[in-house]
Amino acid sequence: MEKPPLPNDEDGSVLTESRSDTALVAADEEGSAGADGPEDDRPAWDSKLQYVLAQVGFSVGLGNVWRFPYLCHQNGGGAFMLLYVMLLLIIGVPLFFMELAAGQSIRQGSIGVWKHISPRLAGIGYSSCMVCFFVALYYNVIIAWSLFYMGNSFQYPLPWEQCPVDMISNQTVKECASSSPTSYFWFRKALDISDSIDQSGEFNPIMTGCLLAAWALVCLAMIKGIKSSAKVMYFSSVFPYAVLICFLIRGVMLDGAVEGIKYMFYPKLEIWGEVQVWRQAATQVFFALGLGYGSVIAYSSYNPVHNNCHRDAIMVSGINFMTSVLASLVVFVVLGFRAKNIALGCVAAMAGMATTGSSEHWWPWFNISDPESVTLQDYREWYSHYGSLLGSNITDCDLEREMSKGVEGTGLAFIAFTEAMALFPASPFWSTLFFLMLLNLGLSTMFGTMQGILTPLMDNFRVLGRHKTMLTVCSCILGFFIGLLFTQRSGNYFVTMFDDYSATLPLIIVVVFETFSVAWIYGADRFLDDVEVMLHWRPPVIYRYLWKYVCLLGMVGLLAASLLRMVFKRPTYTAWNHTTHYGGVCMFTSFVSILFIHSLLL
Repeated sequence: MEKPPLPNDEDGSVLTESRSDTALVAADEEGSAGADGPEDDRPAWDSKLQYVLAQVGFSVGLGNVWRFPYLCHQNGGGAFMLLYVMLLLIIGVPLFFMELAAGQSIRQGSIGVWKHISPRLAGIGYSSCMVCFFVALYYNVIIAWSLFYMGNSFQYPLPWEQCPVDMISNQTVKECASSSPTSYFWFRKALDISDSIDQSGEFNPIMTGCLLAAWALVCLAMIKGIKSSAKVMYFSSVFPYAVLICFLIRGVMLDGAVEGIKYMFYPKLEIWGEVQVWRQAATQVFFALGLGYGSVIAYSSYNPVHNNCHRDAIMVSGINFMTSVLASLVVFVVLGFRAKNIALGCVAAMAGMATTGSSEHWWPWFNISDPESVTLQDYREWYSHYGSLLGSNITDCDLEREMSKGVEGTGLAFIAFTEAMALFPASPFWSTLFFLMLLNLGLSTMFGTMQGILTPLMDNFRVLGRHKTMLTVCSCILGFFIGLLFTQRSGNYFVTMFDDYSATLPLIIVVVFETFSVAWIYGADRFLDDVEVMLHWRPPVIYRYLWKYVCLLGMVGLLAASLLRMVFKRPTYTAWNHTTHYGGVCMFTSFVSILFIHSLLL
């Protein structure tokens, strides 16, 4: 097929300069010099299983456990899943395949890949590195939190099961009594949080130690590059699935599990007409596959040239989606159990109160002599008839309201889920399993994130490539010291701001430039020609139209929606005292990443 002409720059020169006449695929028999020597010197995966586990470990992260279930139940349950699958197929898989093929063919990190297409596009790779660095800073703090909770799980009863007693007044601590034991332990014992981001306070010594341990784990696992991290992947990528299956088997036997599953999957097709739901589904697809970080490119660059990356793209995307569904089932059977316990406790209390001063006209028909025997359905039916005639001290014990509390992010993992596990028999065992799972999910994602930083730097700078171990150690030390920002008493606010604002916009812009570079600057047909040489068969022609139009327009639409959201909804965070504050620090991190693209394209 004839290669399309390449667009010219303002001065009339071809944008890709001398590289425009060279094929994208590296010469497999003769080797590709690259920036770091011959191809034979480049590390390689010991087996295909290692590579698949690495890609799955990077793409399947904490978001699958605490973000996807929340989005699913907030946006129409089964209807959201259908929308997610559709966007995964027409946008996620094609872009994932594009990154896999680019990394595998050029056998470079993100900087080298885009510089190979055109030296003027190197800024895309540098931006990916910067975003990876920002994400690594706060992501390892979440791993530190998991270490702290896992360490506190080796005691019975669990320290967040009950409110502590004030030693002076011999009464329950008021701050705990007004919230819950799990919330109090999280905000006061674990974080010792301040009232706002401006009140930084002193460093939290325990969390600082946990952060040091987290960075030490990452450093030790990556000190020999993929040779060492790949061996860790055998455990860190597989263990979370064993834990999820154990939780699912245990969870379906709990009272309230069916209610939890119904609440999550009940379809609401009308949500398809809301732009916000499309934006959230597209964003989740985008982040679930790890697009734009450069980690997918880095991992695939260690593959044999003729590896079937098309099959890998479909397989990893499918595993990612099924993991999200599995995690959603686990989350909602456990939250259903928690909500049912809270609602039944409310029923017992309210049923007892309802007998006091009740008129015979609305006297409860259930057994008032034994409030604990009253079912939730009977109580709510009675309340629906006579609730308006009762005093304000008697309330509706709403199961759905309890299901909606704390089902996203840290609120799910460190408050709602810990509260539910405290009700389990042998609760320390289940708590240890859960936080060990979070630790492994976080570590496998951190390995990929760090690889997205180290591989491009080592490929692009010879001196760094010759001192790989030193680069890894120094990067981890630097990450620890900057990460001390998050171990202050106000650190959780910074984590929230970084998570919400530091990566989303830069990554979307990065992927827009990636797609435009491959589809229009290099040429979609030409890219397919090179993939055909690499795979010995030509991918379906539909990818040409998906890359050139559907993916590009979809990502531009997501960029526009994200910018509008940022304009109309200023960056905020919610403090421990439930007040809302404005924060602009993470807007700075977004613009730093974007600046690399802008400056290096001039």
